[in-house]
Amino acid sequence: MNFFLFQIFPYIAISVCVLGSILRFDRDPYSWRSKSSQFLRKKQLIYGSVLFHLGIITILVGHVVGLLTPIALFDMIGVSHGAKQILAMVAGGIAGVFCFIGLVLLLHRRLFDPRIRATSSIADITILLLLLAQLCLGMWTITESIKHLDGHEMVKFMSWAQHIATFRGGAHESVADVALVFKLHITLGLFIIFIWPFTRLVHAFSAPFGYIFRPYQIVRKRER
Repeated sequence: MNFFLFQIFPYIAISVCVLGSILRFDRDPYSWRSKSSQFLRKKQLIYGSVLFHLGIITILVGHVVGLLTPIALFDMIGVSHGAKQILAMVAGGIAGVFCFIGLVLLLHRRLFDPRIRATSSIADITILLLLLAQLCLGMWTITESIKHLDGHEMVKFMSWAQHIATFRGGAHESVADVALVFKLHITLGLFIIFIWPFTRLVHAFSAPFGYIFRPYQIVRKRER
């Protein structure tokens, strides 16, 4: 099971995510959207959405940089494993709190506003619950990381991620003896990647970065 979950399943999840997203965009492009419910009720959405996206983007960038940056590079620039561990805990913890508050607000309005609940699919609610569970597991890992402030455990996850990214065998051996909460966090994360093409999360691939650099718009009041 350890071999399957941490050596084989990552490639299955990534393959399904990439191919599934391409097929969905090609065969059903009109379903490629965030399904915003803003026009039904703005209350809570602005705060929830901003806090959630600020938190989740910070967490994702931190994971990518922290896990995929070669260990030798940190050693070369003089960043110790312990310092990297503490930075990850502090930055991830703060971002996690923002993300948690945002998720709770978004989930509350989707569950308890009758109009939004009526227009929400099971998949819409399920993915929010899965993200909340994944976030809680991530916050829980901080309590385990405190026990390893030398950064040794962090190196194990970096080794695992870099073995997967470079298609090397033996990745599962790097995380064989880590705490169960870490294994649950990784497994649920891979599962979310696996179901990504079948949920509203696909809109993340169409993030409107060009919006930041767009020219000014001239908006006039309607003349009566």
